[in-house]
Amino acid sequence: MWKRDEAVRPASQPPAAPQPPAPVAAAVSGPRPETSHQMEKDIVNIGKSVVIKGELNGSEDLTIEGHVEGTIQLKENVLTIGANGRIKAQVFAKSVIVLGEVTGNVTASDKVDIRDNGSVDGDIIAPRVAIAEGAHFRGSVDMQRKGGPGQPAKPAEPKPQAQPQRVGA
Repeated sequence: MWKRDEAVRPASQPPAAPQPPAPVAAAVSGPRPETSHQMEKDIVNIGKSVVIKGELNGSEDLTIEGHVEGTIQLKENVLTIGANGRIKAQVFAKSVIVLGEVTGNVTASDKVDIRDNGSVDGDIIAPRVAIAEGAHFRGSVDMQRKGGPGQPAKPAEPKPQAQPQRVGA
């Protein structure tokens, strides 16, 4: 039985590693380390041999390395399209990270990030958009902000200033 405990002790060594971060986490707050562990558990992977056709909904962060056709809705979570991921879908997520290929419109409430060798063919709607050098993008970008879009839309209306140009002509 001591040998079993010793076998368990190496498995408990990783918790020994979190002990040093525990004082740091304790300085921030005690529940956060538990929350981060839960968040690590809430990441789902779709392997590169998996093909999904239809509607994909979820309430967990998702990494796709396979093929998805249809609609993807992860409104409160992060969607990562891996380097092997091939998506032909309308995408709705909190944040979208593209390392593979996306064909379809992408809507994010937080950010869309197209990384090196990532490809998006479609329109992007998000308050923040990042396109890395070496990435491919074909479409339009609408950087709407919560609460702010109404105000910037009104300053965009100063196209009537074009009318004074008519007067000056």
